[in-house]
Amino acid sequence: MDLLAAQSKRSIPRTVWALGLVSLFMDMSSELVHSLLPLFLVGTLGVSMLTVGLIEGAAEATALIVKVFSGALSDFIGRRKGLLLLGYGLAALTKPLFPLATSAELVFSARLLDRIGKGIRGAPRDALVADVAPAAIRGACFGLRQSMDTVGAFLGPILAILLMLWFAQDIALVLWFAVIPALLAVGLLLVGVREEPQEGAARPFRAPIHLGLLKAFSGAYWWVVGIGAVFTLARFSEAFLLLRAQQLGFSAAWVPLVMVVMAGFYMLSAYPVGKWSDRVSRSAPLSVALLLLVLADLVLAYATSVPLVLLGVALWGLHMGFSQGILAALVADSTPAEFKGTAFGLFNLVSGVALLLASVLAGWLWQLYGAATTFYAGAGFAALALLLLLGRRRLV
Repeated sequence: MDLLAAQSKRSIPRTVWALGLVSLFMDMSSELVHSLLPLFLVGTLGVSMLTVGLIEGAAEATALIVKVFSGALSDFIGRRKGLLLLGYGLAALTKPLFPLATSAELVFSARLLDRIGKGIRGAPRDALVADVAPAAIRGACFGLRQSMDTVGAFLGPILAILLMLWFAQDIALVLWFAVIPALLAVGLLLVGVREEPQEGAARPFRAPIHLGLLKAFSGAYWWVVGIGAVFTLARFSEAFLLLRAQQLGFSAAWVPLVMVVMAGFYMLSAYPVGKWSDRVSRSAPLSVALLLLVLADLVLAYATSVPLVLLGVALWGLHMGFSQGILAALVADSTPAEFKGTAFGLFNLVSGVALLLASVLAGWLWQLYGAATTFYAGAGFAALALLLLLGRRRLV
């Protein structure tokens, strides 16, 4: 009996696998859209780089900010799946709006609704993983879900390339195909994810941020929030990676290759890095991630050819694999069990504000001073985050 209990503590739960598959299909859909949307905005609709930064920054920040409310709500009702269905369902419903768009305003509206859906599902999903993951393999569980998410991010741009070549670079037509995997994700969530009610369920909902709750979180948690915010300032929207590739010679049909390369390196690194972080201090892979981000930004700033762009993108993907699951595991490690949804939501609230600032700043710098300046600024923020991280010996 003790042997079975020990094995169960080291086996990744079925719920984590199911959530990973749901993430895979939705990310396939989303990245098919995202790998083409900057080209659609700049090339077809004729918007400026600053406008791209505003749209992408506001959309991604909205997703992160909404998480603070969905996370708190999932804590107080003691259930996660209903919010997941709402979030994934809303994202699926927005997919037809992109090929129908004839103006930047409609694209902006569709992006906001899509990201609101992401925000609704994000914190409850991470909290559900934290609920079911044994503490001894928590990093591996978050790493696995992140890796499966990234498989979708890898397959989506590949599908975009094939469809662009097949349909003679008709972006609007290709965007229609994003509807199919989005619907598959919702169906799989409906039938494949089971949830046990949490202890203390059906508590009355309170404001997600209030002084008493903020005091319940440890100094280690607030340190993670601070590092995550500076980290996010260094990692502006990936739309600028796509536009950098097009600037240096990629045709519209092949620009999604940028996302394929990034997602491939992200996918291959996230799970092993998560397992590694279970055996060492989580600050070790996070330090590596920041070094990789500095290198990625410098390579992309200096790039004058397609191979250099792909090298910079590969380093960017590795930094994502070394950081995203680790940051989620750090939040889970440093917060009380009954407030994990709120903790993820608050973490993402701060990161959302930082992402909005980062993407607007990136678009402004690109428009006024050129692409290289944008990436130099990203390298500077990454170096600052690394100094802050190295200034503290133990994160948790």
